[in-house]
Amino acid sequence: MGVKEAVNGLRKSKKRPSILVAGDLMMDHYIWGSAKRLSPEAPVPVLNAASETVTPGGAGNVVQNLFALGATITIGGLTGDDAAGRELVRQLNNEKVNTSNVLIDPSRPTTMKSRMMAGNHQLLRVDKELLTNINSKLEQQLLAGLEKELAAADIVLLSDYNKGVLSPSFTQQLIRLCAKKKKRVLVDPKGLHYQKYSGAYLIKPNKRELAEAAVVEGIPNDKELIKTARKLLSKVKCDYLVVTKSEEGLDLVSKTAYYNFPVKANEVFDVTGAGDTVFASLGYFLAAGLDIQLACELANYAAAVAVSKVGSVAVTFDEILQAAAQYKPNASGK
Repeated sequence: MGVKEAVNGLRKSKKRPSILVAGDLMMDHYIWGSAKRLSPEAPVPVLNAASETVTPGGAGNVVQNLFALGATITIGGLTGDDAAGRELVRQLNNEKVNTSNVLIDPSRPTTMKSRMMAGNHQLLRVDKELLTNINSKLEQQLLAGLEKELAAADIVLLSDYNKGVLSPSFTQQLIRLCAKKKKRVLVDPKGLHYQKYSGAYLIKPNKRELAEAAVVEGIPNDKELIKTARKLLSKVKCDYLVVTKSEEGLDLVSKTAYYNFPVKANEVFDVTGAGDTVFASLGYFLAAGLDIQLACELANYAAAVAVSKVGSVAVTFDEILQAAAQYKPNASGK
């Protein structure tokens, strides 16, 4: 099945994939303006702010990408008891996302990343967050709520930003629940301790994260990437690694096979959120019944679209088809 045939078939299908997402929710806050002079107080640009936007980030950006593709979505995570958390839930509800498992933790603020943008250039990012693991009471409450949603889910996505929701205890308990229900789990990882993802179907690190998790100096070529990925596969006991390489495409690695998807964007404006786009696209296409190679090819085209835009963006079927028509290359592998 080709890319065009697969995408058009999904668009015509009456069945919308049902996807359960759990992980670190946050708000992406942008201040847009221009910078034409330096401050007399310090050698820094002065941003003349013209507008501001806020949009769901982290696991919320994964949700937005799934929504753009037409999935039915349930989200589980934490917010603070604050205005940012309420706005985050409001925006998700507007996209008809099931937010009944978004719990309030009054001990932490809603994670927010504020970016100061001069045109397409980021001058500064300010983070507001508290990096403590979810407490045991909220952990059990969230697990109980998500367990009730598993029966209807076609696939489960864990979006880890190392902000505390996907603690080792919570992650392993949720993966075991998914195994009992025979639900595949995809993980967008963070940090060095991948053992907490043991039992997942697929893990999606970028190349730098793969090197750090496997404790190697670097990954200079494809041969070393395959070797490093298989070392990690054996350690973590999952079926696949999908290694993203920013504007250079992605690689799919199992214990016995390797495929390279070499799509490159003609222009790279911003890699913010591109990993979320790949992750959401993979989840959607696998949940819709495509095989993993075709799912990776489509997700790679989605990433090429994402890096050509500024900020975290959701990618549509039309844009994926346009990218496929423009870039042409197919996967190579063995």
